[in-house]
Amino acid sequence: MTAFHDESATGESLRRSLGVDRRRFLSTCTAAAAAAVAAPVFGAAPAVARGGPHHGHGHGPGRGSVLVPPHKRGIILYTVRDATGRDPLATELPSGFREVFRQLSRYGYRQVEFAGYRQHANAPGGADLETVQGARLLRSWLDDYGLRAQGNHGFIPGSWPFTAPDLDTFKRHLEIANIIGMDHMGTGGDPTGSSHRADWDVAADKWNALGAVARREGIKLYTHNHDAAYGFLLDGGPLDEQGRPTRSSGVRKLEYFLQRTDPRLVWLEMDVYWAHVAQYKFRSYTAHDGSPVEQVFDPAALVARNTARYPLFHAKDGTVNTENGQGYDMVTFGEGDIDYRTFFRRVGAKNHHNPMIEHDGAPSATVPGQSLEVARASYENLAALRSRR
Repeated sequence: MTAFHDESATGESLRRSLGVDRRRFLSTCTAAAAAAVAAPVFGAAPAVARGGPHHGHGHGPGRGSVLVPPHKRGIILYTVRDATGRDPLATELPSGFREVFRQLSRYGYRQVEFAGYRQHANAPGGADLETVQGARLLRSWLDDYGLRAQGNHGFIPGSWPFTAPDLDTFKRHLEIANIIGMDHMGTGGDPTGSSHRADWDVAADKWNALGAVARREGIKLYTHNHDAAYGFLLDGGPLDEQGRPTRSSGVRKLEYFLQRTDPRLVWLEMDVYWAHVAQYKFRSYTAHDGSPVEQVFDPAALVARNTARYPLFHAKDGTVNTENGQGYDMVTFGEGDIDYRTFFRRVGAKNHHNPMIEHDGAPSATVPGQSLEVARASYENLAALRSRR
């Protein structure tokens, strides 16, 4: 097994390896930092507020213990999807899974999470690696560059009860996951888009059944969640015209899902950025008696109460924006206001959790090497996180 890790690479050598001219490279590297404007974090619990590259994120002198061990530093390949989908015959930039793995390994990454198995048709192995043979190729490249796959945002049956074709497809994805060597398999969406308890009951039954199938194949099934899943469950009060409850007991939808699913069968992946968006958006609910109740969401506390259920995170950063309805604008990890140093310290179990760097907007139509630059900078900022002494 060959592992590449060039921690001493300078900005100039990186620029050359990505094939980007100097002015464009410098502009890209500084754009996100220049856009990050200091602002108070509204309503955040004390342990999940504030950040920034020189305080909340723990940059500067390497004091305290490492918060994310080297072997736990990962990235979801959705962040560099333009690179895996790039035509290697039309560029000198890393293209296709094999060359992207090589580059990520050089940056220091030791884990990846897939977002499907498609790449450019001219890359080694062809366009579609969602086959047994394709999985073997992917595993060989991962091994070559000292990387391990931890999960995939793949196929989850939409039907319930399952149709035979859906179940067969699900089992094929489990087989692929086993060949690639991942412990987890999941999806990028919430179990249901509903706010009503009855729909979450159905979702829990479905996921328990899927989890049992996955467990028989040695795979842990997980669901990735966005902000809506942390809204309040509608579980009481007056009924609407369709006979559904309109008010809440104050239980959040995903908390209810955790209660209703078997911890031996179903796991979760918290996207820390979207959890903080939920903290901003879902601050109060109407109780069964009609009274308004304020209840600010604390993402780290939810994980700490359910540590074993959260093997995976998406480590995605944001700067505060009170004008966009979300509360944050997404930025490169380590350049925002989400206090990851405190978050990782509070959730603990650093040899259990697997943080995957993500930036939805890393690819650029005008700067072809940008997503890999984001991956490099994000790794450095993740590696720099230290607990305070």
